[in-house]
Amino acid sequence: MKLDNINTVYLLGIGGIGMSALARFFLLQGKQVHGYDLTPTEITSQLMAEGAQIHFDEEVSKIPENVDIVVYTPAVPKEHAEYQYFIEKKIPILKRSEILGMICKDYPTIAIAGTHGKTTTTAMVTQLLCRKTEKNLTVLRSYGLTVLSFIGGIAKNFNSNFVCDPDFDTVIVEADEFDRSFLTLHPQVAIITSLDADHLDVYGDRSRLIESFQLFANQIQPNGTLVIYDEIADLIEHPNKVTYGFSERADYKVSDIQNFSIQGKHNRLNAVAAFTACCEFLSWKNDGIVDTQRLQAALSDFTGVKRRFDIRVQQDDFVYIDDYAHHPEAIRAFLDAVKSSYPTQKLTGVFQPHLYSRTRDFAQEFADSLEILDEIILLDIYPAREEPIEGITSHYLLSLIKNENKKLIKKEELVTYVQSHKPEVLLTMGAGDIDKLVNEIVHIFHPLFP
Repeated sequence: MKLDNINTVYLLGIGGIGMSALARFFLLQGKQVHGYDLTPTEITSQLMAEGAQIHFDEEVSKIPENVDIVVYTPAVPKEHAEYQYFIEKKIPILKRSEILGMICKDYPTIAIAGTHGKTTTTAMVTQLLCRKTEKNLTVLRSYGLTVLSFIGGIAKNFNSNFVCDPDFDTVIVEADEFDRSFLTLHPQVAIITSLDADHLDVYGDRSRLIESFQLFANQIQPNGTLVIYDEIADLIEHPNKVTYGFSERADYKVSDIQNFSIQGKHNRLNAVAAFTACCEFLSWKNDGIVDTQRLQAALSDFTGVKRRFDIRVQQDDFVYIDDYAHHPEAIRAFLDAVKSSYPTQKLTGVFQPHLYSRTRDFAQEFADSLEILDEIILLDIYPAREEPIEGITSHYLLSLIKNENKKLIKKEELVTYVQSHKPEVLLTMGAGDIDKLVNEIVHIFHPLFP
């Protein structure tokens, strides 16, 4: 199937961060875009304003006629009435990753993979190659490139998860390891930021996860480059492997990047990963010519990604930071960065575990990483696509935490708790629906906040 032959696209789970970027791509291509999601969100409202037709009840009668292709996310269960309708009608159903593979196959691509860090790194690569300046000017056609970028979060520079020049000739894409989705990609330059055990419901153990990343590396173009964090470089084979990190043995070092202020060791690594990938890609594209000073200037204008060390309130007596961290190592990196920035303040962290299987597989690791906090608040596990697992609850996770200053509260009680207790530094963490509380918390301290 060729995308040029598609007129009407239907997206099951259209409000997801990855799916919504695809919806925006199809809208830009002049396609009719329809979709379903469970609940209205800011993203679905934006998509509807941009021309997408979206409904929020599982109702087959609202599906338009003449749907050419359906795109779905694993978050939508196979027994979903609309999914079953498309099966019965024999309408082609593709995963989001398959569509990304189809889009990328005809263009030089930079693909950013890793068990954490990939969204921020993707946003940084996008900023470096189509810089948004302090004067609010987007220079999409930097370095002679015209860019299409799919980002797994809202890049603050662009206020979007999607950046596109209509005449794009280069693709930047966040490459998801879940369900081996990234194996649809054949990039010119690939980044691997991390290889921590995750998605064990798919892989079983870390060795199989690493095998999948090796397959991803094998799919890099014959004259392409693998950019990889030097601490994990020995785990992945590739004939043209370029490393980055803090150590002297790394090909590109964090100390090489000047004039940027990015909080957290993990984000400094993300920055040098993005810088390295852009240098390698531009060297390939421009016969070895790379303006590194221009890249560093673009990096200095990087303003971050929503829900990644996202400082929402900063007052003399109160700081509130929101983060997507949902894996023990990501939580540890985030909390270490916060501790470094606010060494004398009391840290209160609210964590919403994501998936029963992940909570089960890393329960002790979650408990250990949360110990960095002075006060620990757990919300109930966000199930996403999963059914409950007997004995795996937030109460169980709470029991593993040694710090006695801990509690389990209901999500609907959190805003009232924060208002009455007013922590010194408040942190919210998780990949579920905890983000729906962020604006309510901000509103407590900024009453005029919309």
